Amino acid sequence: MSRKTYAIAIKDVLAEEMRRDDRIFIMGEDIAEQGGIFGCTRGLLEEFGESRVRNTPISEAGFMGAGVGAALAGMKPVVELMYMDFSLVAADQILNQAAKIRYMYGGKATLPLVIRGQQGIGRGNAATHSQSTEAIFMHIPGLKVAMPSTPADAAGLLRAALRDNNPIMFFEHKLLYSVKGEVPDDPDFVIPFGKANIVKEGNDVTIIATSQYVGKALTVANKLESEGISAEVIDPRTLVPFDTETVVNSVKKTGRAIVVHEAHKNAGPGAEIASLIMEEAFKYLDAPVLRLGAKSCPLPFNLGLENAVVPQEEDIEKAVKSVLYK
Repeated sequence: MSRKTYAIAIKDVLAEEMRRDDRIFIMGEDIAEQGGIFGCTRGLLEEFGESRVRNTPISEAGFMGAGVGAALAGMKPVVELMYMDFSLVAADQILNQAAKIRYMYGGKATLPLVIRGQQGIGRGNAATHSQSTEAIFMHIPGLKVAMPSTPADAAGLLRAALRDNNPIMFFEHKLLYSVKGEVPDDPDFVIPFGKANIVKEGNDVTIIATSQYVGKALTVANKLESEGISAEVIDPRTLVPFDTETVVNSVKKTGRAIVVHEAHKNAGPGAEIASLIMEEAFKYLDAPVLRLGAKSCPLPFNLGLENAVVPQEEDIEKAVKSVLYK
């Protein structure tokens, strides 16, 4: 095991997999000499050269289309989006091309494409640079969606993504890049997609959290433990495929469920997860499934207002107590 930041864990896996498979190359804005705005590709240009670490023009539609074509032609591109908000600029290439090519070709073609980048609040980047867009891509068949919350999960899930033959949306949170944790040194350490992590076991309520909210949920669960409340915290790790079994088994045990994420509550990932729980574990529920997400307004520039829009730890604690004491 080595202690690394989330950003370094990503960089190390990119380098290891590029050494292992010479079909892998990286492309995106400012990823070469600059190493990306959070340093996730720093040093890769010096090792692999311009043919495999490629700066692109400011044209997400253009270089995403090039990535789709390269994948279809037998390469394994990693397309870095400076902000995941910009995935919407390349929506046609992702939603109508990458997601559908394997189906349209009757399974005779593969599309090994990893689309990764950062999203979320925390730096006052305002309405068009702070969104959480994962629910949009959950909706489209043909895409896999990963949201690692720790350095180890970032490493294991990214390695799995780079060895997959499908288009994958890989969402990284800007506030997690500096978080440190233990990462296995095994060059074949892989976390399978569709396998949730039970971060903390409990008996009274299940909290399903994604991305940076896994840490917040764990903090709340540890605090509540001193009050005699036993909360189970589950990190799905991937939203597509989703580990329904682990979540449903937990809810059958606890009888209560809360889903918390940074994406907007309206039609966010929590809506789908809550529906799955209602379909699979309704008769075990002792309270309604609660969803916590961002309010239905654009993300503000002001950091205080930004925090007012998204759930805080006290909101999670209040939700837990509301389903326990109704």
